[in-house]
Amino acid sequence: MLTSLDDVIRTATPIYGTADLPKPFKLLDSVHHVRAGSDPSLVAREIQTTRKKVLQVVNASDPIGAVFGIDLRSAGTADMLERARRGLGQMLVGTLAERSFAESYRSVVQPDELRLEDTTIGRTDTDYRVFDGRDRPVFRINIKFHGSLFRKAHDLVGLAAEDCFALATYKIHSATRKQEEEILPYLFVIVSVPGLTGDEAGAIVPDELAHLTSLYLRSSQPRKRDFEDFVVRHIIDNTGDESVRGAVDEIWTRIDAARWRVISARRADRLLHDLLFQRVYAVRVRGFVSSYRRAEVDMHFSIRDDLTSLEEMLELLRDHGLHGLTARIERGDL
Repeated sequence: MLTSLDDVIRTATPIYGTADLPKPFKLLDSVHHVRAGSDPSLVAREIQTTRKKVLQVVNASDPIGAVFGIDLRSAGTADMLERARRGLGQMLVGTLAERSFAESYRSVVQPDELRLEDTTIGRTDTDYRVFDGRDRPVFRINIKFHGSLFRKAHDLVGLAAEDCFALATYKIHSATRKQEEEILPYLFVIVSVPGLTGDEAGAIVPDELAHLTSLYLRSSQPRKRDFEDFVVRHIIDNTGDESVRGAVDEIWTRIDAARWRVISARRADRLLHDLLFQRVYAVRVRGFVSSYRRAEVDMHFSIRDDLTSLEEMLELLRDHGLHGLTARIERGDL
């Protein structure tokens, strides 16, 4: 656990590697420089802030609280640490799923035929775009990780728990609208690893990273998702802890061994309209939004019957060419 300003700086610095530390951490680091005799004006200029702000932090009884608006002890409660771990765990499995897909795709499809472009950094509703040999966009891809089973699936939507994949209705609507606006087919690509949840993945997050994440998430600082992204990439790529490295490799292996499936936005939208009252149980629940305030209104798909294996999609590409594949995506056959 973090107990001091030194701990915070020591933990934050390797997360960013060669990238610049965000201003909150630079402000904390300035405390040491000023107290060691550096000119506050020069320190302020170096980190692009004001002398007044630097002195405000340096002279505070709790510099961490002065910067983040919350102290280390308050950010380190069991409840806050659990939330931080869960969020990081969900992002970690999602990031590993994206990387696994990219590796699998590039091992099958030649880049001079269909080039895969990573757009995950922009955090839009698109994780990858595919371009043809003439660098023209072919379709958009959104990666979805499926780990938690919907235990009441049989009673509420008529599907076995292990055969049920949920997708937010607003995401289906957004993808369909984007496809119509751009005339560019949109695919959801799903990997299912039953039982692999954000809670399980979050358990591998070292205590100091969970504590620092909790501090940042509960603070008044902006760009919180950017901070989580840096932490997750650090856990996957740069951590020197062998036990963490081994745990990440184990999760990667489980994801990499799983079967990938696809469903086009067009097919998802058609099934949503055809099976609305059977598969979107939220529309049958009076006051669903007020009763389940954090729950999304989901459409539930049969993994076996509604989704298509990624292998079958790539076989269609091989046998019918790009035009044949995109025509099937546009029609909603996939």
